[in-house]
Amino acid sequence: MVEYSEHLQKESREEQQVISKDDFTFGELFSGKKLFAKPSEFILSVVENKGFPNINLPEIAFAGRSNVGKSSLINSLVGMKKLARVSNTPGRTQTINFFNQNDTLVLVDLPGFGYAKASKEDIIRWKFLTFDYLRGRVNLSCVFLLIDSRHGIKPIDIEVMNILDEAAVSYQIVLTKLDKIKKESLSALCKNIDSVISKHGAARPFFHLTSSKDNIGLDLLRSTIFKLI
Repeated sequence: MVEYSEHLQKESREEQQVISKDDFTFGELFSGKKLFAKPSEFILSVVENKGFPNINLPEIAFAGRSNVGKSSLINSLVGMKKLARVSNTPGRTQTINFFNQNDTLVLVDLPGFGYAKASKEDIIRWKFLTFDYLRGRVNLSCVFLLIDSRHGIKPIDIEVMNILDEAAVSYQIVLTKLDKIKKESLSALCKNIDSVISKHGAARPFFHLTSSKDNIGLDLLRSTIFKLI
């Protein structure tokens, strides 16, 4: 799978819009690693919009359906096992969590959406808390919208994309759990992702392939973050 994903990343941009090493200079790849060389530090968890921290640093937010692998990706990205809480139970991330990365940027772990087992009251509260953050955060440089490669883009993902479009918040698709998809299905999935993001004005045109388990695509994601800030 690692070799296949690297091959796919190098395919013609007319066929796929997968981010590859060719998109970065050596200096950008090095700077991406350097940015995440030091451990992240937890800042705070927020349960209501008036609690958002006032920090004069760019922010990169991670959003996605419950159980999409968001916490695992954040932990792998920063090289720490327990920075973001990992759970097999959807909906466990119920707050917006802020982390300081090298005094250079802030990583933001947003509550997973699509948590069917949560109470209606909690769903409404988490939804409005997240939307308040997305619509009003001046420091927000980009949202990485995580998509489980096994399931592709679902209607609830489209709903979030529409909200980001309306709020003019730049976002980029990140496919997760690449180790769990059959390689014969990956090319078709990527073509579908291309088709969907071409219809959304705030979506960045290229997307990432990642696997926290096999460390696929993490250096490229780090370098993208470096370029964004």
